[in-house]
Amino acid sequence: MKYAVIYESATGNTKQLAEAVRTELGVEKCVCFAAVSEIEENMEEKIKEADVFFLGFWTDKGDCSEKMGKYMETLCGRKVFLFGTAGFGGAEAYFAQILSRVSAHLGEGSMIAGSYMCQGRMPESVRRRYESMLEKNPGDEKIQAMIENFDRALAHPDEKDTERLRQKVKELNI
Repeated sequence: MKYAVIYESATGNTKQLAEAVRTELGVEKCVCFAAVSEIEENMEEKIKEADVFFLGFWTDKGDCSEKMGKYMETLCGRKVFLFGTAGFGGAEAYFAQILSRVSAHLGEGSMIAGSYMCQGRMPESVRRRYESMLEKNPGDEKIQAMIENFDRALAHPDEKDTERLRQKVKELNI
């Protein structure tokens, strides 16, 4: 079984998960390990050899980025495993909504073989924005909860997150 790992990672979270996938499956069967922006035309033939595509994304407004979405549209009739990170994490229902939106980008006939999501750290600029919002609305519990979530996310993805992903990949039996 040959596989490709293609990801987009704004803060390094998704790349960390991509590396866990490659570690679990072994480098020798990997026909491509690259950020979606690094894929060049001369790589396309090699990528087509993949039996399974592991596609990693960061969550952008409840979906994958536009760049990843456009790449996913080119994959028709492929077996795909989606994995991603979201700054607001923890709730499986929220993750399921994101995965549903992301999977809608896949080209015709592609099949989801599996999926995984976990929380991921966000840039410090996000915390500063939340703090600014709190200054304008002191005592706002919703904004305070956003800051608390930001602080919790700083440790993610952690070892437990990557181990859960590796287990999901292992369960594919590919």
